[in-house]
Amino acid sequence: MQWFGKGSGNVDDRRGMGGGAAIGGIGGIIVVVLGLLFGQDFSGLVNQLPIGNQAATEGKKGVPEDAAGRWASNVLASTEMVWAAKFEEMGRQYEPPVLTLFENGVSTSCGNASSAVGPFYCPADRHVYLDLSFYNELNNRFGASGDFANAYVIAHEVGHHIQTLLGISQKMDRYRSQLSEVEYNKLSVKLELQADFFAGVWANGAKNLGPDLFKLEEGDIEEALNAANAIGDDKLQKQAQGEVKPDSFTHGTSAQRMAWFKKGFDTGDMNQSDTFNSPDL
Repeated sequence: MQWFGKGSGNVDDRRGMGGGAAIGGIGGIIVVVLGLLFGQDFSGLVNQLPIGNQAATEGKKGVPEDAAGRWASNVLASTEMVWAAKFEEMGRQYEPPVLTLFENGVSTSCGNASSAVGPFYCPADRHVYLDLSFYNELNNRFGASGDFANAYVIAHEVGHHIQTLLGISQKMDRYRSQLSEVEYNKLSVKLELQADFFAGVWANGAKNLGPDLFKLEEGDIEEALNAANAIGDDKLQKQAQGEVKPDSFTHGTSAQRMAWFKKGFDTGDMNQSDTFNSPDL
């Protein structure tokens, strides 16, 4: 993947500031790592926490000066361009999220979180939170390497932002108190697979941004598919526990995650994003 643009200014760089790392305040976070490893979904706790009184002092705004930060802001910029066009097609104006970069821990409107939770999206403040050291974990622990695999992670979290803008996440919150844990887990899988689909829609749109802005290279899509494969519920549960418990799945199997990303990439069609009514799920 090659990016030739200026990057997005919607970055809140809190690296070097410290932050709330209390794992007990994890509520409301859509988790990539912990939820997969332990079969738990923490996303529904967001509305149980006070909004606004837990957010840390904002960091440096704008495009970061270091290479890793600039790269992340470039990926964010590509999501902004793609989703602005998609929302225009729907007769709406896109409201982009803020990408907050942090180290070790961070305070959010959804509570405090350690870097151990992985990248996440907080619907309460509409920020995507990312400790860039996660990419070392993705590479070394999960065997998913490459810049496009890393970009897929950001695009997936932006996918959760799209769900918030479309009112899908809010509907999920209402179901939490109405369903059993097993039934809610099934809905959570559909929510996550839809975010994977939206990540695929981003990849489809990014390749059409033009050679002066973005260049998709050979092997990029395979990198994203490898990342989706690496963080499937079945694979991670097998690695962590030695067994697979489908009733505790919250994100989808490796095959499902790859399939829905690929569907988004192949079609770029928002009309095909309805995982909740898919006969295959």
